[in-house]
Amino acid sequence: MRANSSSFNWGVPAACLLALSFAAGCGKDAPKSAFPQQAVKKYEQATTLEGMVSDNAGPIKLGTVKACDEKENVIAETALQGSDHYKIEIPAGTALPIVLTFSRPQGVEKMNTVVVYPSVTKFDITPLSTAIAKKAKALGGYTHGNMLVAAESMGTVPDDNKMTAGFRGDPTKQYGGWH
Repeated sequence: MRANSSSFNWGVPAACLLALSFAAGCGKDAPKSAFPQQAVKKYEQATTLEGMVSDNAGPIKLGTVKACDEKENVIAETALQGSDHYKIEIPAGTALPIVLTFSRPQGVEKMNTVVVYPSVTKFDITPLSTAIAKKAKALGGYTHGNMLVAAESMGTVPDDNKMTAGFRGDPTKQYGGWH
């Protein structure tokens, strides 16, 4: 018997597919994030952000909190003056994300948290919020999706949010105050 002369030659199409896959993977401008880009969110009106600052030893009552954009341009700043609670005024029209950074007078240790939604105004600054922010940036930037993945990867769920079936509650309001 003779081989079917109408059989398809996979050599050329396979080579084209392989070349296209390499070309698609070489783009330097491709986003690193696993989540699609979101529209830029802004504060429609001046907004006060507030929260507490603490480290593993407890509340911190001396230092500075700065609100910066992703390029580290300072938007506003305030000093802690004998209280672990801060309030910082964000001007109307300020684009998100905003990075809230705490630093001590010696400037040795910095901690931060990230604001990604204009409707939330309370943000605690802690070592955990700092770890989440660093992880989200490494994932491709300060998006809600990256913040959520970063928080979940920290492997910590507060005891009051555990149940036998696993996680319960709104994951955007958990994990160190990045809500």
